[in-house]
Amino acid sequence: MRFKRVLLKLSGEVLAGSGGFGFDFEAIRRIGEEIVEVVQAGIQVAMVVGGGNMLRGRELEKLGVERAQGDYMGMLATVMNALCLQDVLEKYGVPTRVQTAIEMRQMAEPYIRRRALRHLEKGRVVIFAAGTGSPYFSTDTAAALRAAEMEADCLLKATKVDGIYNADPKKHPDAVLLHRLTYRDALQSQFEVMDAAAFSLCMENAIPIVVLNILQKGNMKNFLLNDKDTGTIVSG
Repeated sequence: MRFKRVLLKLSGEVLAGSGGFGFDFEAIRRIGEEIVEVVQAGIQVAMVVGGGNMLRGRELEKLGVERAQGDYMGMLATVMNALCLQDVLEKYGVPTRVQTAIEMRQMAEPYIRRRALRHLEKGRVVIFAAGTGSPYFSTDTAAALRAAEMEADCLLKATKVDGIYNADPKKHPDAVLLHRLTYRDALQSQFEVMDAAAFSLCMENAIPIVVLNILQKGNMKNFLLNDKDTGTIVSG
């Protein structure tokens, strides 16, 4: 087994399915099934979830909402997503804990690194919500931070696209999927998959980043368990 522990970064958009907003429970259940297969194979899974299916702080700023305030609103959206994922996973029989960077004790545990590590060692999925707890930092940066803190073997960036292309595939039909990149190539090319802070944090801690399509059945399992090079791998 190549990986003992992984940090899965789920964008909020994948939880919305084809609707683009809110929850698509059929899509969420399919994602849950993918995660369950990996957990049952003995891989420890931690997760960071975004809130783009609800709102984004940067978009609220364009509407006149103060940036920090908008970011806090976005953090609340990630908590809603985390609780939704917890419910789905536990219905599949997978013990799950939600930890938030901002305390909400009636709903979830506060983030405590050593407690999170203990949950993972006991086979529980840990979902980190509310980003880093500070405005101006994306959930991608939060994912890189938690991956380093959890000593994860890789950061899986789960999206609705097959990986990193040399151009936007929506605008350029002839765009080519790049299977392997270095951290520096990814930073210098300014691919809009993760922000520079997240790439830099992973590079500093030698954490490989894997970008794959979570909605394609078996993608995550094939990469983690069957040694298939799915999507794009960013490493040293």
